[in-house]
Amino acid sequence: MARLTNVLLVSAAAIASTSAFAPSKSFVAQRTAQMDPLKESFGFDFAEDSNGNQVPQLRGEAAYKEFVGDGAFLNEQYPVIKRVRELDLIKKTAEYGILSKLEKNGVDLETIESLLPTIEDLGLLSTAGNNQQLLVNLVAFFAVEGAPFLLPLIAGALDIGPAAFYGGAAAFAGLEGFLLVNNVEVPFVGLSAGAVAGLLLVPLTLATGGAGVLLASAKK
Repeated sequence: MARLTNVLLVSAAAIASTSAFAPSKSFVAQRTAQMDPLKESFGFDFAEDSNGNQVPQLRGEAAYKEFVGDGAFLNEQYPVIKRVRELDLIKKTAEYGILSKLEKNGVDLETIESLLPTIEDLGLLSTAGNNQQLLVNLVAFFAVEGAPFLLPLIAGALDIGPAAFYGGAAAFAGLEGFLLVNNVEVPFVGLSAGAVAGLLLVPLTLATGGAGVLLASAKK
């Protein structure tokens, strides 16, 4: 009995000593209430308040998307399937015989299947997956809207073969080089025409040159 009493006394003393050093709830609540909210200026008087010198429309992604509206590039996806149907691109592709001409140049389903591992190894699929908005609203837009003008050119180039695509790549690259070497500027703007046109000419050079290489390698 005496032993049990000693144990209880020691436990009570330990609890009392612990409680003496533990902060009370009222102290914690009072301390929390006295703390200033976190600010980007970190409380320094000389630091600028980002919200004070910035328009409300640019205060965060949500505010910006609300400001630019639903029809903006960032918020709305280009209706690829709808535009393909409206422009009747499938029928035009058949009329120009694009698929049959590709087969004559050796590009068939077997060729496309053989390219899939290479595409996967280069990480092109993951890159496309991470940039869907850009691909749909930019690349798909130009490809679909420009298809009525490009289809007859592609059909004619397929009749000639890889040399036509090599010639196109050389023409695009030559035009880009001419603009850069001669320091041609965009009128009324002053920007380099080579830099501006390069956004279109460089991808076209790579695309046409790559198509020529593909046709040459697939030629049977």
